[in-house]
Amino acid sequence: MHFEILPDVPSTEKKQYLRVATIANKTALCYFYIGDDDVCVEFLSGNFSTGITAPDFETAKKSLTIQQLMEVDVIILDIPYQEKALKDFHIFLKNRDLHSIPIIYNERQLKNTISLPPSELIDDVIDLCNWQFDFSSKISFLRKSKAYSISKKSNKHQSSAPVRSISKRAFDMIVSAVLLILFLPLLIVIALAIKLESKGPIFYNAKRAGRGFKIFRFYKFRTMEVNADKKIEALAHLNQYSDSTQGPKFFKIYNDPRITKVGKLLRNTSLDELPQLFNVLKGDMSLVGNRPLPLYEAATLTTNDFVERFMAPAGITGLWQIKKRGKSDMSTEERISLDISYARNSNLLYDLWIMAHTPKALIQKTDV
Repeated sequence: MHFEILPDVPSTEKKQYLRVATIANKTALCYFYIGDDDVCVEFLSGNFSTGITAPDFETAKKSLTIQQLMEVDVIILDIPYQEKALKDFHIFLKNRDLHSIPIIYNERQLKNTISLPPSELIDDVIDLCNWQFDFSSKISFLRKSKAYSISKKSNKHQSSAPVRSISKRAFDMIVSAVLLILFLPLLIVIALAIKLESKGPIFYNAKRAGRGFKIFRFYKFRTMEVNADKKIEALAHLNQYSDSTQGPKFFKIYNDPRITKVGKLLRNTSLDELPQLFNVLKGDMSLVGNRPLPLYEAATLTTNDFVERFMAPAGITGLWQIKKRGKSDMSTEERISLDISYARNSNLLYDLWIMAHTPKALIQKTDV
């Protein structure tokens, strides 16, 4: 790795100034890392073609030129959280018309903070050195979603968004806690049935992409044989959605051979979804929203045409479920259209309407 010091200063003052790294044969993205951890810089250098680092905000503002900032695809913060300093840096970017650059905070710097950075100041929080996924898709989405959000700032309903968000979160927490208590005996019976039928874990958990492409651990009762995900490629020809090589992709099979007998019952009654109430309590999901997607599906939706579907929270039920769940004639375009429609019109009353129509959609008539 080659570092250049900008501006030219004695080597004893390296830590106080900007560093630029150029790495050949990597993804054509440029990161701007504000922090002082060589392990993180080494990790980032393995994922980006170009990198700029600075130890703190002040050094970054004094040393970085506008031309360099214009080449940056993402800003990664790995310094202790101080709201005033973060706001000042946000103003610095905004005054240079560069506030559309996504800002990601390294999770470890926020673990001991009382309050988290406001959502208008950062776009995501990740565990930087344990990140196992493609930065290209993540950053592509964040850039497009941020540009979309900025364009919507003049919306007359914008000021009511925080109030709607708080009321939705309070509703989610109360209802999910009550449902978990009520369904506890049923959860135990289902867990025993899964364990008795087949070897393997009771719960299925996998990384899914929710609102803002935030990736989290998604929980369901296991309804398939172990290692079912590894058979997707072999069963691709059975996919009910279009198998075009370009554009968005979803994967669902009619009468999927990987599903167990208990799993079939759980899926057809939607009881396999009950563990997602824990996701709702944690704040990863909402009771109503767009379905969180497997990463291989989500990566195909990070375009200007589809970015709106990620503006809504991930949900257990939603517009797609009450309109088309269990129907084999669902097209990719129709599913995305329903997701975008919910994202544009979501509010607490709309959520209550969807929840009221959910029970009749719980029992599937087809095995898809």
